Amino acid sequence: MNKATRDARDTRDARNVPPACCTIDLDGAERERFTGMLKAAGNPVRFEILSFLVTHPGCITGDIVSHLPIAQATVSQHLKVLRTAGWIEGEIEGPAVCYSLSADAIAWFRLTVARIF
Repeated sequence: MNKATRDARDTRDARNVPPACCTIDLDGAERERFTGMLKAAGNPVRFEILSFLVTHPGCITGDIVSHLPIAQATVSQHLKVLRTAGWIEGEIEGPAVCYSLSADAIAWFRLTVARIF
């Protein structure tokens, strides 16, 4: 491609670029929290756990294990990642932990997505 063709294409591309509609203006801590939540939810098994908790709040690990075709130890590892990322909370009830989605974390995530897009 010659210089004249490149210049014409660059000018055309510059005119066709729509104005920016959004910005990712997150400071270091917010960015780390946001990307951590995205990474945690991006795993198919963890996404399935989140989906399950939408309709089964307050369920115990055994309920989640029964729902998924993976070992209890693997489910526990995924729950730990989701808890660390802030997606879920666990409340100890006797020998079991009852898991539910974290309303505060989900509200923060929604607001952050709304700020970006």
